[in-house]
Amino acid sequence: MPSLDRLQSLKGGTDFEVVALSIDKGGAEQVRPFFDEIGIKRLEMFLDKPGVSMQALKIVGLPTTLLIGKDGRELARWAGPKEWDESETIEEIEALLTRADRD
Repeated sequence: MPSLDRLQSLKGGTDFEVVALSIDKGGAEQVRPFFDEIGIKRLEMFLDKPGVSMQALKIVGLPTTLLIGKDGRELARWAGPKEWDESETIEEIEALLTRADRD
């Protein structure tokens, strides 16, 4: 999560946003203290209290990260933790977005 927060700081804007979706049943009352504890400053809190996103997106384990293009298509999916603010990861994301823009 902290590296996603840093990625939002580096790339966030009108053409890119990190959407961290929480499936915690406790809602904001549970998520906010967690965000505060790990120092999340730039990510907005998105909640899936009904818990429908995992099935709808066919997610089988957490964490799972999806890269969604401007047209709403899934461009990539990563299972497991990743350092989202590393230069190699940012280059990978940018290449996927550029390729999608050409399609």
